[in-house]
Amino acid sequence: MAVLVAVLFVLPLGLMLWMSVNHWPLLGASAPNGVDNYQALRDPLFLRAVWFTLKYTAVTTVVLGLVAFGLALLMQQERPRAGVFRTIFFLPSAVGLASTCLLFYGLFNTDTSPLNELVQLLGLGHVDWVGSNTNALGSTVGMITWRFAGFYMLILMTGLQSIDPVLYEAARIDGASRWQIMWRVTLPLLRPTLALTMVLSVTGSLLAFDQFFILTGGRHDTATVVIDIYREAFLSQDLGRAAAVSVATLAVLIVLNIAQMRLIRRDGR
Repeated sequence: MAVLVAVLFVLPLGLMLWMSVNHWPLLGASAPNGVDNYQALRDPLFLRAVWFTLKYTAVTTVVLGLVAFGLALLMQQERPRAGVFRTIFFLPSAVGLASTCLLFYGLFNTDTSPLNELVQLLGLGHVDWVGSNTNALGSTVGMITWRFAGFYMLILMTGLQSIDPVLYEAARIDGASRWQIMWRVTLPLLRPTLALTMVLSVTGSLLAFDQFFILTGGRHDTATVVIDIYREAFLSQDLGRAAAVSVATLAVLIVLNIAQMRLIRRDGR
C-alpha cells in the first residue's frame, strides 16, 4: 500500500512541485527559475478565471444543495412508488459528466435547440443559452443540478434516516411546529452530512472543466481555474506555470478539506 501511494500520489505531487519552480516548456529542456512561475497567479486572465470559478461555485453549491435537500425530504418518507421516484431522481448520476455535457450541448445549441422551440411556443422569444456569461452560468448550473441532485439526495437521505424518530416525537409533544423541528432538530443533527455534501460540491465546482470546455469552448468570460491550467500547459506550452497554478489550487482544496474534517469531528462526536 505504501508503494502504491508513493507511485500514484507522492511522486506526481513531488514532480508538480518541482515543475512549478522551473521553466518547463512542453517541448524542450527545463531550467530552474525560482518562483517566477507563480507570477501567473497575478495574470488578469487567471484572476478573471478565479472570480468566475468562485461565482460558479457559490451558485452551484446553493442551488444544488437546496434541490437535493428538498428531494431528500420528499423521498425519505415511505409512500407509494417512492422507490421508483428515488431511482428516477438518481438515474442522471449514472450518466458520465462528459456525456451529460454533450447531451445538454445539443439542448442548448442555438440552431437546433429544442428548448428554444418550447420557449418560443410560450411566447418568450429566442434565448442564447450559452452565448453570454450570465446565460452560460445559469444553463451550466441547471445541467449540473440535473446531473448531481439525485446523488446528493441519497447522501442526505442517509443522514435524515439516521436521526432517531424519538427526537421528532419529543419535539411534537413539546409543541414544536414543523419549522421549529426543522431548525432545532433536523438541521443541527444533519450538519455533518450537510458539511460533506457542501465540500463535495465546492471541490467539484472549483475543479470544473468538462462542462464549460464542452458547452462554451472555455472562452475567456467562462474560463475556470482548471481551464486556465489547461491553457497554460497545452496552448501556451508552459508546464511550469500550469504546475504553479495547480499547486495554488491544491493548497486551497487542502484548506477546505481540513475545515470540513474539523466540522464533522466537532459535530459528529
